[in-house]
Amino acid sequence: MRCNRCSSRCSLGRIVASVLVSLTWASLSAAQPGGAPGAEANQTVVLRTARVLDGTGDVLENRDIVVRAGSIAELLPAGRGRGDVVYDLTEVTVLPGYIDTHVHISRHFDAGGRLHPPEEVDDIGHLTLYGAENAYRTLMSGVTTVQSLGAAEDAELKAWIARGTIPGPRVLSSLGAVRSDTGTPAEIRAFVRDRAEAGADVVKIFAATSIRFGGVTNLSAAQLEAACGEARAQGLRSVVHLHRPDAVRLAADAGCTQIEHAWLVDRAALETIAESGMYLGNQIDLLFRNYAEHESGYVGIGGYSAEGFVNLQAARPGARRVFEESLEVPGLKVVYSTDAVAGGHGRNAQELVAYVEIGGLRPMDVIISSTSLAAESLGLGDQIGTIAAGMAADVIALDGDPLIDAAALGRVVFVMRGGEVHKNSPPMVP
Repeated sequence: MRCNRCSSRCSLGRIVASVLVSLTWASLSAAQPGGAPGAEANQTVVLRTARVLDGTGDVLENRDIVVRAGSIAELLPAGRGRGDVVYDLTEVTVLPGYIDTHVHISRHFDAGGRLHPPEEVDDIGHLTLYGAENAYRTLMSGVTTVQSLGAAEDAELKAWIARGTIPGPRVLSSLGAVRSDTGTPAEIRAFVRDRAEAGADVVKIFAATSIRFGGVTNLSAAQLEAACGEARAQGLRSVVHLHRPDAVRLAADAGCTQIEHAWLVDRAALETIAESGMYLGNQIDLLFRNYAEHESGYVGIGGYSAEGFVNLQAARPGARRVFEESLEVPGLKVVYSTDAVAGGHGRNAQELVAYVEIGGLRPMDVIISSTSLAAESLGLGDQIGTIAAGMAADVIALDGDPLIDAAALGRVVFVMRGGEVHKNSPPMVP
């Protein structure tokens, strides 16, 4: 690829701001050698392409994508676009940025290689710096939007990225989660209202224990109705962690938005998800491999145990079975979801490759799942997830054609988020 132009919050303290600004300079300077960070915000940028997968299932050929003020202004026949900066992407495959609907962006290993205890949230500078590292890795992997589920500490990182102060994907967050001990239906409604007031974009609900403890349903119908019902009242979506068929029925009756995991459900439960209009986020590879590779960094912290990891890995065949069966259910909307935690950030695209190579999902459907359909699930289908005029300029490019080589989904060589180029590397494979 060629470019024709070389182009605190006070509570965090000065050192945090300095490091975050350094990350921004590193990102933008790598994308534009010799250029000034943020310069593209006031320029017209042209992406010259030969092949575009637009996110909806269509393939566009020989188009110029014209970007202004962070949005796609127009798509023109090749050679017709005019701008201050022109990127030649004719040797790579262009598509919308990936949208991962389930991550935990602040989860990380501390310097000793051990999981930062989830209950230790007082040092917001520490958490935000590690979160910034996770966000940068995630952006470089081609993910331009994430939904982070379950962490109040996401707020600072989300704000820094939204201001354009540091590079990272667009962050939506639940800023906490409803659990069985959140309380009565009235207390759950109060919790949801509090999270909405704090700026949450979505409500995360644990309707079951972790699969490490059997995935047992542990919310009542009244509790789940309170959580999802209050979410609707606040104009928020609701994402429900569950594993068993009884919880699927409860979530459908409560009008929840999305199901996560569901590794122990049957065909009838999958049909219930489809009939209700809920989305399904499932994980079949990265989550299991990441925990296996980093087990020693987790065991003994926050309820993680060797026995629990045995139970987790035992659930892997069920997760794959559910994924494969879900592809056979008419109308079931399967969205890209990695549940990326410590050790998984920046590896997000590995799950997309697995969707094809392990799960059997058609490559074009993988792209739709991770772009336009994921955007729809977030209520942002009119803003992101598609290469079209008027949409946010979240654009990535792959070395290779993912429709014939699934591994290309992980070979991200160009990343633009909101019109700013953060990565512009030569193709990795001759």
